[in-house]
Amino acid sequence: MTLSTLDLALVEEATKKSGLIWVRGDGADRALWHAWVDGAAHVLGDGPGEQPLPGLADGAAAEVTVRSKDKGGRLVAWTAAVRELAPGSEPWEAAVAELKGKRLNAPDSEQMTARWARECRLLRLDPVAVATELPDGSLAAVPQGSPAVTRRPVPAGLPKLLLKRRRSAR
Repeated sequence: MTLSTLDLALVEEATKKSGLIWVRGDGADRALWHAWVDGAAHVLGDGPGEQPLPGLADGAAAEVTVRSKDKGGRLVAWTAAVRELAPGSEPWEAAVAELKGKRLNAPDSEQMTARWARECRLLRLDPVAVATELPDGSLAAVPQGSPAVTRRPVPAGLPKLLLKRRRSAR
């Protein structure tokens, strides 16, 4: 099945502009950083210090949901054919060149591509079909457990401090 030109343009534009894509392989949905290169989304991971790619295997299919960067709402969902790229190949080099600029806080920016070739997988997600119907329900998932906690009680003096700043600004 081939995508229409309009569907492919929608998938490409939405995916390029989104900072993250939600990808479901055999496992749960994962938010993944990516780069759009040569008509497909490319994701890199499964190495030390890189994003996990659970349930994504060479030759399998994946469901991709693209969200709006500013509002966070669902823009488009599409089915992808997953293909693993061989390190050092021409498509691998082109994708890594784009991904290198998007990788934030890399501990080893000088040797990053060599480490990726040794320890990581680079997957190409080729668009195959676009979902035309909205799913039932919200598709919200329970967040994964983590020792990092951001919710704490508000300090007792904070409301007074904020009120004081508003008065002094007037």
